[in-house]
Parts: sequence; structure tokens; C-alpha cells
Amino acid sequence: MSRAVPFIDTPGALRGLCERLAGAPWLALDTEFIRERTYRPRLCLVQVATPETLACIDPLAVELEPLLEVLFEPQRTLVMHAARQDLEIFYQLRGRLPARVFDTQLAAPLLGLPEQIGYAGLVKALLGVELGKGHARTDWCARPLTAGQLAYAADDVRYLARLYPELRRRLEACGRLDWLEEEFAALRDPAGYETPEAEAWRRIKGIGRLKGRSLAIAQALAAWRERTAREADLPRRWVLDDEALLGIARLAPRTKAELRRVRGPREDRLAKYADAILAVVAKARDRAPEPLAEGRRPPPLEPAQEAAIDLLAGALRLLAERHRIHPNVLANRKALEQLVRGERDLPLLRGWRRELAGEHLLAVLEGREAVTIVDGRLQFVHADTHRPHPPR
Repeated sequence: MSRAVPFIDTPGALRGLCERLAGAPWLALDTEFIRERTYRPRLCLVQVATPETLACIDPLAVELEPLLEVLFEPQRTLVMHAARQDLEIFYQLRGRLPARVFDTQLAAPLLGLPEQIGYAGLVKALLGVELGKGHARTDWCARPLTAGQLAYAADDVRYLARLYPELRRRLEACGRLDWLEEEFAALRDPAGYETPEAEAWRRIKGIGRLKGRSLAIAQALAAWRERTAREADLPRRWVLDDEALLGIARLAPRTKAELRRVRGPREDRLAKYADAILAVVAKARDRAPEPLAEGRRPPPLEPAQEAAIDLLAGALRLLAERHRIHPNVLANRKALEQLVRGERDLPLLRGWRRELAGEHLLAVLEGREAVTIVDGRLQFVHADTHRPHPPR
């Protein structure tokens, strides 16, 4: 592909591009957006590529419906890196998600690359190309865009179109391509892109320390803030930041004078929203809060449990090394803690993760297998015979 980047900013040019993309079984996709001053991300640029085609589309100049028809074609796979934020935009545009998605950031750790590897790191690791950073802070809504800016944006799909076939080839060669379906299915779950007002409080850090009346007020304020921010298309923090929300919930003010005693909210926001905030507080004051079951802290770990988690962590690293996979793809320390506490409904104990690691870690935890050091390296042994054996 040429380094020249077509900039699609007329309906005719977009129709022509969509005709060229129509026969592609997959295409690389990325977006540029801003959301610092809005509730919803504002789409500023869409980049697409196949092995034969590369273009940047201006959503500020053309209606995207012809492109969306191409992207949402049921048999077409959309290849993205760290896809969730991009998918959020398309979910808002269409009210649904594409049928097929391949996220290269989720795929890379199955080949032993770091978890949550960045796009530039993946391009360098697999293609040996060092991407530039010269336009990382571009205001993508400003027009006109320079040739350098367009080239920088296009690189986000230019190399993605080369990464995808290579990742698929390697994953198929080691029999791991199907392992990604559960992760990709989660990306396509609409629940991940919605924030019901009644559930907005669950996103507030520190709310688990509230109880009774304070918790009920915080939950009601979170729902009001979510609704207000969405209707005004403002960031939540511009309506009421978390610190101020929790402070109001604790104080439960009845008057504007009491409300002004709360640390955090700016005077202009208090002046704008004071009546609404006080009305929410008054209504929620005597309401029973939603239970905090999901946020309940488990009892502190006992020393023996801490030691068991350390042992399992070593065993997990051994299994990851044997299978040439990043250990965090199998389980993180929190999952090991849950396992030691007796929880069994865990991703670690389902599907391919159970086969690679879960069964072995359960066997170690239940005393059927052990981990020992042989010639300076960890090794699994049968607990009854102490004979070394390789993981399945």
C-alpha cells in the first residue's frame, strides 16, 4: 500500500470506498475521538484498511451510514486493537454491536506476549516496525488535518492489516485460535456498553465504606448524576465529582448553607445544581439502600492461605512457561485468592484455562500434586510417588 492516505470527506468518495470494501472478509478498523468535555465520545476520524485498501473517513463531513452498512455486515470480521472504546462508539451509533470482532490486544498474550500490550509494542514485536509518536496529542476534531496527521492515524490500521493474518497464522499453528471466542463474545455483549442509572453507583470508588442513609443518598445521587450528564452530554465529573458526591451523602444536607460545607463541588456547579441535589437527598434520606453484597470485603487471609497463594502463583508461572503463554491470561492473583478461599465459579476453572492450568492448581491445592525444585527449576510431581511429571 502507498504511504499516501486517501481522506474521505464527500458522499461520493465514501460510496466508492464502501464499494471497494464490500468484498473484503475482514477489515482493520480504528477511530480517533475526544471525550474530555462530553458524556459520549465525539467521533472525529475513522480509519479502515484491508491488504489492498487504506483510507481515513471524516465523520464531521459525511454521514457514516454507508460505512456502517459495511462494518455491520454479519459475515465480516472487524479487526481492532483494544477494541472496547471503539466498539462503544459504534454501539452508540447503531444501538447494537458488530457480529464479528477480532481484538489483537486480547490475542497477543496467547502467544506469550505481555497482557494488554500496546499497539506500538505489538507492531514492533511481530513486524519489527517502530511507530512514530509525533501526533499523539492531535486535536482530531480540528480541520484541516495535515498529511502527517493522516499518515499517523492511518498507521493504526496500516499495520493492523498486516498483524491480523500473522496472529491468526500463529494461533492456528498452536491450536489456540478458538480460545479467543469467549473473550470476543464478551466484547460483543451490549451490557458492557450500557450504564443503567440504577447501577451507576457501583462505579464509584469508596462507596463500599458507606452504610444506611449515606449509602442510599449516594446511590440516588449517582443515578441523578448519570441522567443529568447524559441529557446534557457532559462528563459526570462536570456535574458532580465522586469526592463531592460521597461528601454530600455523608453530610445529608437539608439546606444550601449545609451543602456549601461539603468539600469539592465548585461554586458554579453548586449554584446550578443545588436545588436538584437537595431534592435528591431529601427523597433518598429515608430510603433503604441497595445491598452491597458485591462489594463486601472477604475476611483477611490467614498466613497459611497467603502461603498457598504464593505456591499457586509459582505453579501458575511454571504452567505459563511450559505453554508459552502469559500467566495473567490464565489467572491473576485475585483469582488465585478466590481459589484458595474455596470459590469454584472462576474463568480459571472453565474451558481451555481449566485444561491448561486450573486442573493442576486444584490438584496442588487438594494435595494430589505437588511443586518441587529440581535442578533449580520448579517441577510438578505426583503427591503420592513424588515422581516428576509434565503438565498436560
